[in-house]
Amino acid sequence: MPSAGAQTGGEITLQAALLQLATRSGEEIVSLEPGLRAIRVRLPPPGLPLETALRRMLRGTGYRAERIAPHGYRIVRAATSRPAPVAPPPPSPEDAADVIVTASKQHVPLLRFPASITSIVPHADATTGATSSVADAARSTPVLQATALGVGRDKIFIRGIADSSFDGATQSTTSYYLDDIQMNYATPEPGLALVDIRGVEVMEGPQGTLYGAGAIGGIVRIIPNPAQPGAFHAGITASASATADGGPGGDVSGFVNLPLADDTAAVRLVGYRAHEGGYIDDRMLHRHAINDLDRVGGRGAVRVEAGDGWQIDASVLGQRNSASDAQYIDSGGDRLVRSARIAQPYWNSIVLGRVHIRKRWASGLELVSVSGVSQYDADDWFDATPAGSRGTVAYNTVRSNLLWTQEVRLSRSRADGQSWVVGAAILRNRDSLNRQLGPASDPIEIIGVTNVSQNLSLFSEFTEPLTHRLSMTIGLRATQARVDGYPSLKPRAGDLVRGRMTRRVDPTLALSWQLAPRLSVYARYQSGFRTGGLAVARGIGRVAEFKSDSIGMGEVGVRHLRDGATGVDFGAALSYARWHDIQADLIDRRGQPYTANIGNANILTAEVSANWVPVAPLRFDLSALYTVNNVDGPLASTSPTDNRRLPNTPPFSAHAGANYGWSAFGGAMRLAGAIDYIGRSVLGTGHYLDIEQGRYAVVSARAEWTRRDLTLWLAADNITDSRGNRFAFGNPFTLANRDQRTPLRPATVTLGIKVER
Repeated sequence: MPSAGAQTGGEITLQAALLQLATRSGEEIVSLEPGLRAIRVRLPPPGLPLETALRRMLRGTGYRAERIAPHGYRIVRAATSRPAPVAPPPPSPEDAADVIVTASKQHVPLLRFPASITSIVPHADATTGATSSVADAARSTPVLQATALGVGRDKIFIRGIADSSFDGATQSTTSYYLDDIQMNYATPEPGLALVDIRGVEVMEGPQGTLYGAGAIGGIVRIIPNPAQPGAFHAGITASASATADGGPGGDVSGFVNLPLADDTAAVRLVGYRAHEGGYIDDRMLHRHAINDLDRVGGRGAVRVEAGDGWQIDASVLGQRNSASDAQYIDSGGDRLVRSARIAQPYWNSIVLGRVHIRKRWASGLELVSVSGVSQYDADDWFDATPAGSRGTVAYNTVRSNLLWTQEVRLSRSRADGQSWVVGAAILRNRDSLNRQLGPASDPIEIIGVTNVSQNLSLFSEFTEPLTHRLSMTIGLRATQARVDGYPSLKPRAGDLVRGRMTRRVDPTLALSWQLAPRLSVYARYQSGFRTGGLAVARGIGRVAEFKSDSIGMGEVGVRHLRDGATGVDFGAALSYARWHDIQADLIDRRGQPYTANIGNANILTAEVSANWVPVAPLRFDLSALYTVNNVDGPLASTSPTDNRRLPNTPPFSAHAGANYGWSAFGGAMRLAGAIDYIGRSVLGTGHYLDIEQGRYAVVSARAEWTRRDLTLWLAADNITDSRGNRFAFGNPFTLANRDQRTPLRPATVTLGIKVER
């Protein structure tokens, strides 16, 4: 008797066809309908857009595909009395399981995925705009916490695993990926505009087995829409915004997908430009709305379906952010003003190239080779003029980071739930920091650092169904890493400081148990680490080495998936992590940066997310994170007990939203509203940095009307004009005054239009 995925006369089961389509496209395809194995269909030819392929394949089956968040489709029964060609058998637990494939290194159904994962749908709620970034979405995603230094120099933390509010030499706790290419190593979140983006996945907790050094907090994976052979597709979006007592803003973005070579290849081009009006005034310089920001960027992607299961994707990306001044204020009142002797502009840019080669076999075997290179550059200015000085003193930092990565992996996913992946990865990163301090017209160079990191690792992960309801995942990654340093931006002979060789083995052990057709529980243990390196030390003209740190985390969770178009999706998780020898970039009382291992931390978190659709047009969303953490070490002991915690980690944050749609004016109308609460946190560890921030709520709303290819929207953010303190830092040289605040953008209204065909 043929298996579920076996071919018979050119036909395969509908369940197997959905699995293959999901694997081919990288999108999620979900179905809770019984009997998918009883229906046989022909798999559409490669190159068709997924929507077209699904429509063609499901014709006459009695099922249809409906678009769902964040980036995929749900297969449901068609609203018709016509029966399916084959009557389904009585549902079994296996048939009732969801058929879902996530865009990860293994294709594991979501219901059986033994870990927490959060999906973000760009521009789907009331809080984000057409050119928003992941940092913008963090406010409405409680598992994410973000600094507010500015676009392209912010740090994002996942589930309370936060080391420092400041940028420096330490490797980021969060790794950022564009599809499957790593974009950062020791640099901030790049601030990419989420234009023509399918979705964003946040993998929570350490990811040492599959992603190696770094990623001790988790992974943020931005998934762009790929080039699609066989279909012309294009769109343009524009908006204009007005901010209370601030400058105007606006953006324009567009994309085009062009099929080539008899529908076996395609090119996709994306471009955008945005201007955010400022809302802070400088009294001393007599300037209004000083903190305006410009962002310009684009992407180009090519896909070639080379035949016989081969697929080649190549893409390039570039973006530059530039701000006229910093976005902090130095007064204790509600007025959005500050006084500085000089302007404090910054700019940063990222350029990335990627080549992805994939070979698929009919047996489910898949070979992937991924090559990537990214270059991040940044230039920041600060007012370092001492109080009472007649002249002006400027402080300038110049950052350059070049990252090369290569990964090759072989994997296989079977319909019975068994899957495995083995692979090898190499990484080389060169990170340089140069500093200047002195008269604004001619500052002089002071000590900087250059770190060269090289990693080689082998990894594997295997998922085996122990029964039809219980599956086990085990994994292992062996890594050899070395970081060599130079005490200058431009290394000279004899300057090399050889770092320690780090050898690590990071295991994964997880269980997933399907309690019911739409309900599962899981347990997981995972570890991770960050390499050490060379950094600026206390005092001008000194450098010092800092050690590796490591983390281990265990979590248990429950997941319930909605049955059909209405009902409740629900997820909850409880986790505990122990973090040893925490690396942290800090600032001393003279405004100078330094890096140190500050001690250990215990992190306990509880999270919940749910969405409820009582009737098809109405949806409610709720998510929340509660975390308890404490840091022990000499630096933390200088603070009161309540402040001995990790930076930027409020004990409680929550998001609540509602969305309602109906037919109106010949099209579809949608109203959305949301309220976000961010609890109290501190700027950093130790008495000098335990400055209070957070504890505010923001209300937003959006109205949207769509007819055919046209969408119009009107959005209002921070409707109550809250002046909450997002971040208690802006200038290292006046931080000792403890009166810096980064306010929320005042009430802002945006009007936009989108046309797609």
